[in-house]
Amino acid sequence: MGSYLSINLEDQYRKNQNFLQNINEVAMERQIQLRNQMAERQRAMELAKNRDLCLWFTVFSIAATTGLFTGFRRTKRAYFLFPLLPLTFVNLYYWDLAYGNKMHRLRLEAEHIMTHESDMLEIPCGLPTPSSIDQRRVTEEEKQKIHPPLL
Repeated sequence: MGSYLSINLEDQYRKNQNFLQNINEVAMERQIQLRNQMAERQRAMELAKNRDLCLWFTVFSIAATTGLFTGFRRTKRAYFLFPLLPLTFVNLYYWDLAYGNKMHRLRLEAEHIMTHESDMLEIPCGLPTPSSIDQRRVTEEEKQKIHPPLL
């Protein structure tokens, strides 16, 4: 069995195995890049939503403040000014989230949690295994056989 044909097949198998490994590495790198770019786009969209919400809430706060000050000036009663305190805090929170460095602070806190409190991030019952996925799939197929969907 040590003929030229078997040696040549083994060499071809090794070359093919290296080629497939390189293709898998490139595919995995592309998938990682794709997920990273999609996550960046989602974060950008979330920031844009926060900025839009901030602008709408600022307009609401200005209108409410104007109305409350008008009520205070007419009646000279201090209870008209009490709603300004929570309105101010909420408005400042949204401004910090939309235009300040709150996203940076949140990212730092998330990094701290991931490095020092990683046990808090564990998934209940651990990672799914191929056997648990197949078992759930079979269970779902059995349920569909027993209780078919109504059309």
